[in-house]
Amino acid sequence: MTGVQTCALPIYQWGSYEDQVYAMYSASEKTSPQEQLAKLEADGEKARAGNRTPPPGYYAHLGYLYFETGNPERALASFQNEKALFPESQPYMDRLISRFKKQGK
Repeated sequence: MTGVQTCALPIYQWGSYEDQVYAMYSASEKTSPQEQLAKLEADGEKARAGNRTPPPGYYAHLGYLYFETGNPERALASFQNEKALFPESQPYMDRLISRFKKQGK
C-alpha cells in the first residue's frame, strides 16, 4: 500500500512504570519506595501535561507505594483513581479499598 500513512498515538503514557514495577520485585535492582514514587509522580505529570493517561495499574502501584511510605490518604485516592479510569479493575480495587478501610487507615 503505497502512500498510506498511519499516525496512531499510543493510548497510554508508560514512562518508567514498567521499569519501576520490575525494580520493585527484582532483588538485583531494588529501589526504595520513595525513589519509585518520585519517578512515577514525574511520569504522571508528564502524561497529564501531554493529555495522556498513565497505563492500567499505574495508580494501583502508586497507591501501594503511598501506603508503604505512610501516606494512607494518597494511597486511597490512588486506588480510587485506578478504579475510575479502568473500570475492569473495580473488583480488585474494591477489595483493596475495603481491606484498607478495615485496617483503619
